[in-house]
Amino acid sequence: MTERTGWRTAAAVAGILLLALSGWEQPIHAQQYDASLYDALEWTSVGPPRGGRSTAAAGSAARPMEYFFGATGGGLWKTGDGGTTWRPVTDGKITSASVGAVAVCEADPDVVYIGTGETQLRGNIQQGDGVYKSTDAGATWTHIGLRATQNVSRIRVHPRNCDQVWVAAFGVHSAPNPERGIYKSTDGGDSWRRVLYRNELTGGVDLTLDPGNPNVMYAALWEAWRKSWGMSSGGPGSGLFKSTDGGENWNEISRNSGLPQSGVYGKIGVAVSPSNPSRVWALMEHENGGVYRSDDAGATWELINEERKLRQRAFYYTRIYADPFDEEIVYALNTGFYRSRDGGATFPQQISVPHGDNHDLWIAPNDADRMINANDGGANVSFNGGSTWTDQDYPTSQFYRVMTTNHDPYHICGAQQDNSTACVPGQGWGHLAARGGGSYFYAVGGCESGYIANDPRDVNRFYAGCYGGQLSEYDHATGQQRAINVWPENPMGQSAIDLRERVQWTFPIVFSPTDPSVLYTGTQKLWRTTNGGETWEQMSGDLTRADPSTMGPSGGPITLDQTGVETYATLFAIAPSPHDGNVIWTGSDDGYVQLTRDGGATWTNVTPPDAPDFVRINTVEVSPHTPGKAYVSGIRYLVDNDRSPYIWRTTDYGATWTKIVNGIPGDDFVRATREDPTRPGLLYAASERTVYVSWDEGANWQSLGMNLPNTQVSDLVVEDNDLVIGTHGRSFWVMYNIGPLRQMNARVAAAPAHLFDPVDPRRGIDNGVDVYYQAKPARVSVVAVAPDGERAALVTPEALAGVLRGPWVAKREIRAFVGSEAVRDLIPPGARLEWTIHYSRNSPRMDRSRVFDPSRPEP
Repeated sequence: MTERTGWRTAAAVAGILLLALSGWEQPIHAQQYDASLYDALEWTSVGPPRGGRSTAAAGSAARPMEYFFGATGGGLWKTGDGGTTWRPVTDGKITSASVGAVAVCEADPDVVYIGTGETQLRGNIQQGDGVYKSTDAGATWTHIGLRATQNVSRIRVHPRNCDQVWVAAFGVHSAPNPERGIYKSTDGGDSWRRVLYRNELTGGVDLTLDPGNPNVMYAALWEAWRKSWGMSSGGPGSGLFKSTDGGENWNEISRNSGLPQSGVYGKIGVAVSPSNPSRVWALMEHENGGVYRSDDAGATWELINEERKLRQRAFYYTRIYADPFDEEIVYALNTGFYRSRDGGATFPQQISVPHGDNHDLWIAPNDADRMINANDGGANVSFNGGSTWTDQDYPTSQFYRVMTTNHDPYHICGAQQDNSTACVPGQGWGHLAARGGGSYFYAVGGCESGYIANDPRDVNRFYAGCYGGQLSEYDHATGQQRAINVWPENPMGQSAIDLRERVQWTFPIVFSPTDPSVLYTGTQKLWRTTNGGETWEQMSGDLTRADPSTMGPSGGPITLDQTGVETYATLFAIAPSPHDGNVIWTGSDDGYVQLTRDGGATWTNVTPPDAPDFVRINTVEVSPHTPGKAYVSGIRYLVDNDRSPYIWRTTDYGATWTKIVNGIPGDDFVRATREDPTRPGLLYAASERTVYVSWDEGANWQSLGMNLPNTQVSDLVVEDNDLVIGTHGRSFWVMYNIGPLRQMNARVAAAPAHLFDPVDPRRGIDNGVDVYYQAKPARVSVVAVAPDGERAALVTPEALAGVLRGPWVAKREIRAFVGSEAVRDLIPPGARLEWTIHYSRNSPRMDRSRVFDPSRPEP
């Protein structure tokens, strides 16, 4: 997290015409700029410091205080103090945000392998790009192949030979993939051989070995898929296998005596007891599933536990683990974390962990009380067998959307996956952090999955969504909340085609920008309320494609999973025009863009003609400057593994469209595009890996990633002078003071020097003034001129190559311009700040000045 203190100057964007930005009206020409012109800008993590989903965790016997966990959208994290503090170790070093498998070599804990991608097939799943290796305990990383496998379930390392490693590769989520299966390397990942393969629909899902004799291995294959409208767990490809020669050859043991002799297998988890290698457990998804145990190394089996608590939502869990010393102790993970002390016959003890929905467990081979558990809140470490755990206070939250409130300064809000809604101050509001640690965040109704809308007339009133079509009104002043659902039906367990009102997991909730009393939401239809949800008015018929082939049961062929994630053929985006209250755009998750220009009386399907079938219309952005102009962003990665970016622009209410993706990599799909509310044609795009910027209405794009880690940027919004993003794995980030982006043009880029027009500091909020300039060689001086003419030099930093950072020691009696007290004491109301840039000995100086009022009250 960046701490914003003191004065900062930057060799950032070369000279610019200082325009009256509110009236910026110049023709847009195709333009791209060298990234060095704006690389002084940076992203700041603003939290909340609350963990998100993790499906991978590991440690080592030799280092009892060192552990790793993989965030499903936030990279690999490491602790060196037993879980008290964590830090990311893959930022800028790998090209996937999702880490789904991790293994540390026992012979040399400096050797760490990670597999990317997710294999717990929920609807917000993220994709990977193979396997990486570190030989310095996570300091540096090298990609070592299997890129085409995409998603890795498990990695196992020979306990005495770090170069011998096995990978269970699930493969692509939404399409056939011949690269699936179990892979082996004997040279530390320099080369790989596939040693077990069923077919292009079936991938590796679990892998375990006997630590006393690593030649003995067990593997589970899983036939499964996830698409936008559903998922399937199980098929003829699923099965259980054993090897006795280090994975060179495998025998299928799926139908050995005691195991189900007929019917389809689904997901399987497998574990072998280190203290008695003849004892093996298999947790199976099957019509007659449950915990099966073998006491003769897999030759024969017995069903010893059929409890539903161990196999509910089998596609999302189905993991089992053996105690290293006691053959009677075995753990099973599901919504709860369960321990058996009778060999798996019963699991009476549910171990309390900081967060539910458990996905991985590593137990120290030399200390059964020392373990790390990965769950939907991150990872937590225990040194007493699970009696107590470390906290999950790191910013790996997964947010579906981002919005800003009407507070001054604004707050940033979103719905966090498998947690509550959360709002944090963008800056300021430090007096509210009474909880300590400098963090302050609060929930505003709704739950993990939905939109949030702040009432334009009442800063304390919020409308927030939750799965199943739940919509709440929340008053932050009183804490009271009430349900205002459009349709009072619980869709759980029902197929989309059977529902009267189909509501997406992430359904839109949007206020009209022209009438603050009007709130819109969507099922497959558009709905409006003018009385805070007391009543709802239907504004349309079905605005979706509604293809019956996409609206049937989800899950199967063994276990259905109909939780609302798969409810399809719904409205995913609603965009009322800021220019005309009768103009409303909608986008559906099954690929339709619809428009009304008469307040809902009639609708026109204006879908871009080159939009592929079933592209999710993720975001519709109406230009804040030009009526009739709109931008549509679509994603399709869960349809045929289509990772292409889709952005379209129209200037004539959808009569014609132009695809605008030049400059965005062909596999980096975009969820949202926004136009700057100050400068027409300046666009920002939120992609699966980063943020992009365009100065020419999307004709050309270039990265605005800067110091942002590789992470899914789920949404973005421009608020005041800042660019705010929600990520699906690294919480909220802000790029403060984007004036250099707004002021950029061709003359700026060509100028020998330029001093950018800064933003006035605010009392009690800003610790100083950000001053961006470009000039080499150069020096910058900043002077405060009091109303009586007295001048005081605040800072005179000497320019260096690259970006200059503060704080610097100020001149004379001014200690350092780093805080509200300094602002209040040293710069009286009505003072003028003068910025002067001296860009060479033989060139004239360039002056800029601004009057501001530091007496502005604190929020």
